[in-house]
Amino acid sequence: MEGDFRGRRRNVIGGHAVRSRVSRCRRGDAVSLSESSKPGRTSRKGSRLLRPSYGRGNSGRPAVFPRPWSFGDGREVYWNRADSELLLAIFAYMKLLLLGLCLATTVRVMAQSVEVSAYVPPKQSTALSTTFVDWNSLVANPTSTGQVRHVFDNPTVAMDKLEVHITTLNPGMESQPIHRHPWEEILLVKDGDFEISINGRKQHAGPGAMVFLASNDPHNARNAGNRPATYYVLNFVTDLSHSASAKSAAEQAVAGKLASSVIDCSGLPSTPTPSGSRVVCVNSPTLTFLALESHITTLNVGQQTATNIIDSNDEIVVIRSGQVEVTVNGIASRMNEGSLLYWAPNDKRTLRNIGSTPTSYQVIRVTSAKSPKPM
Repeated sequence: MEGDFRGRRRNVIGGHAVRSRVSRCRRGDAVSLSESSKPGRTSRKGSRLLRPSYGRGNSGRPAVFPRPWSFGDGREVYWNRADSELLLAIFAYMKLLLLGLCLATTVRVMAQSVEVSAYVPPKQSTALSTTFVDWNSLVANPTSTGQVRHVFDNPTVAMDKLEVHITTLNPGMESQPIHRHPWEEILLVKDGDFEISINGRKQHAGPGAMVFLASNDPHNARNAGNRPATYYVLNFVTDLSHSASAKSAAEQAVAGKLASSVIDCSGLPSTPTPSGSRVVCVNSPTLTFLALESHITTLNVGQQTATNIIDSNDEIVVIRSGQVEVTVNGIASRMNEGSLLYWAPNDKRTLRNIGSTPTSYQVIRVTSAKSPKPM
């Protein structure tokens, strides 16, 4: 690069048009970046560095590398390819670092936005005994998102609290914001389609689905359909719930303990029985239950279960279809689709199909450290 160049001309630096004055430069005065004179500093002769002078190659396109940094005294410093690659690597690292910081901030904000539901003692202080609840007897209370039907809020022989209600959500409505709690919860979808969010993952739950929500896993439900949708909500507070870790079940990932899941009970295999059929939905310990077992029994027309079945656990039964006669300790009651009942431990029970079509019901059985010993 020889000769004198005066005045201003238009150059391209990094894709942007800039104006720079090119000073007198002699190739013989070129120095390397290893010298003490660097861009933005003062040379050994006191001359101040100017902006890099980018010219054009033989092709007429902007020639980016190598082009010198010019000193006021005519010396040049060449910016070579190795220097440019180092600079690009530094920029890439800074970009990744910034992206990581943004992601960490997002996760922290999301964690802070999860509501923590505090434990509230049961409204009723009397331990719940075996109780029949007919669907038609439940009062539907309007809410801002749909309706709610309150069923139970009592302690039991084996649990500190059993709270059951039935929620109906209008299209597009959510049950509540994302929240978590140390006790474990079960949802049973009666009708409609729901989007269930668990630990940030959204899953579909349709009619007949069972949703298990493990301790402290963030969750909520949204009506994903175009008509009102209804599901049963069962909150079980056992003695282990009060000492549960503040970490989510997903974070703990304890081997052998049931994780939060959406179970399509209608799609599970059915095993024939002498009186109809049986579907096992789940059978596993959890973080707050010694055991959680759920199955669906179907009784053909005129068929019944064994007489005076005795079980030492708390059980909730939901009638999924048909009409059934339930006898507990010699007292019989007719129950229709949608109805539910609570069986106290060691009460004698018998169920019989009294309708003109097969009847099915779902049993949810919970065992805690306080459950009575089998008789």
